[in-house]
Amino acid sequence: MNNIMTDSHIEDAVMLRVRTVHAVRPLLSGAMLALVLVVLSLYGIGREVWVAMVFQNVPHQSAMAALHFFVAAFANTRIVVQSLIVVAFAATLYLARETARLISSSFVAAAQA
Repeated sequence: MNNIMTDSHIEDAVMLRVRTVHAVRPLLSGAMLALVLVVLSLYGIGREVWVAMVFQNVPHQSAMAALHFFVAAFANTRIVVQSLIVVAFAATLYLARETARLISSSFVAAAQA
């Protein structure tokens, strides 16, 4: 009788760990971490820069003038803001890549079915 109780206790403990890993795995995926990086970076940029004023000051003559403005604004800002912009941009590119992979794999799976 004692052996049955021990086996059941071990099985319960193992299954609890399996369920925990199964529940936490999506939260620790690369895409989820990239999403958190994007959100935190954008929050940090918003705390450091008055974003509405940046967009209000963009010249509207041509696309090249706007591009030149953004390059100058990036070059003349603090290193913290530059770092946050680079992190947000890289994480957004990673999310776009992962989203494209997910969509293409779902199309392949649907075509094979």
